[in-house]
Amino acid sequence: MDRLPFVVKAEYRGGYRIQVTFDDHSEKTIDFRRWLKGPVFQPLKNRNYFRRFFLDGWTIAWPNGADIAPEALYECVEVSTERGAA
Repeated sequence: MDRLPFVVKAEYRGGYRIQVTFDDHSEKTIDFRRWLKGPVFQPLKNRNYFRRFFLDGWTIAWPNGADIAPEALYECVEVSTERGAA
């Protein structure tokens, strides 16, 4: 990776999936369940709280201070949005 990507748009897609658009115009739907470990991410297990994500300038964050590094999101493999991915 030559430069640090950043998130410019994020849309909820059901379950723990968010469609993420990066500054290079690439898009992917990411399943965030892999990050729902540890005390800072505990509140995100509640789907209503999970849906409260917002863009904090370069990545996705939540009101409790949890966030995911934009390069981690960029390097994620896109998930299937078919049944069973929720």
